[in-house]
Amino acid sequence: MNLRAAEDESTAAAEIHIPAEIDWQMLDKSKFFFLGAALFSGVSAALYPIVVLKTRQQVSPTQLSCFNISFAILRHEGFRGFYRGFGTSLMGTIPARALYMTALEVTKSSVGSATFRLGFSDATAVTIANAAGGLSSAMAAQLVWTPIDVVSQRLMVQGSKNNPIIPNVGSRKYSGGIDAFRKILCSDGLRGLYRGFGISILTYAPSNAVWWASYSVAHRLIWGGLGCYVCRKNENGTINGCSSGGTRPDSKTVVAVQGVSASMASGVSALITMPLDTIKTRMQVLDGEENGRRALTIKQTVQNLVKEGGLGACYRGLGPRWASMSLSATTMITTYEFLKRLSTKNHESLGS
Repeated sequence: MNLRAAEDESTAAAEIHIPAEIDWQMLDKSKFFFLGAALFSGVSAALYPIVVLKTRQQVSPTQLSCFNISFAILRHEGFRGFYRGFGTSLMGTIPARALYMTALEVTKSSVGSATFRLGFSDATAVTIANAAGGLSSAMAAQLVWTPIDVVSQRLMVQGSKNNPIIPNVGSRKYSGGIDAFRKILCSDGLRGLYRGFGISILTYAPSNAVWWASYSVAHRLIWGGLGCYVCRKNENGTINGCSSGGTRPDSKTVVAVQGVSASMASGVSALITMPLDTIKTRMQVLDGEENGRRALTIKQTVQNLVKEGGLGACYRGLGPRWASMSLSATTMITTYEFLKRLSTKNHESLGS
């Protein structure tokens, strides 16, 4: 049994038939990666300003609201200030997404089949497969994404000289992504580009595992509730909106359920992993050798955060991060499912 069959069986009881899961073997890989690069580049461009706000909040020594930061960027740096480091980030998004999607689909398919054979229930097997897929995909993507993240975040927090509200962080100045990459590599070596790699894994791997597991549970619960609602009996004793074989929701309903499930999963994931993300961002943004001191350790970073604002300082940027994760996840999952359907092989190739 595979994940596709599990999805069909898990919804049968609710008498509502949702589109079947598309497995890795069913995809046209060249179309999948080409369309994925284009679609996710657009998503990244739309959400990038929120990531800049989150990053600047996290590295600020004082508490600043999103409104104050946004106004300061717009006034002193112009609209381009919201896209500092975007070119570098975009360059890394394509290979990182390719690794992410490959690891996700291969792991989900393999773990899903294994858990079915071990005798787990369909719902449990799908949840485990999603969690394992999220874990492995995050770890694979960080191999590419960590150096890109270090460089792009350095550029994000490099504000204008005339911006009194958002000062520059760190002693070095960069003229662009290539310049930042070269200076970090020369001063700190490869280790500088992978600063925060360990805590990135600790942040994104559990975050992705929690997200995909939560998404699977929320997705199933919402469809179960809709099945009970849509297929309830009306006053005449007939099934309202359901034929004898059940009902098939339209595409708008499918997208809406995916979006709500993604938003719920993002809320859970953001709350659990926010302190780790703040620590990671600060470690990656600070210069390797600043004012004659070595780069701060995780312990020193946490101590500085607590001194600045107590435990609440670890949650600076929670609003933008939650918004970013919710919007990104909602857009990502709907785009991702749409991408998979666009990339599905035709019936002839499936039968061959």
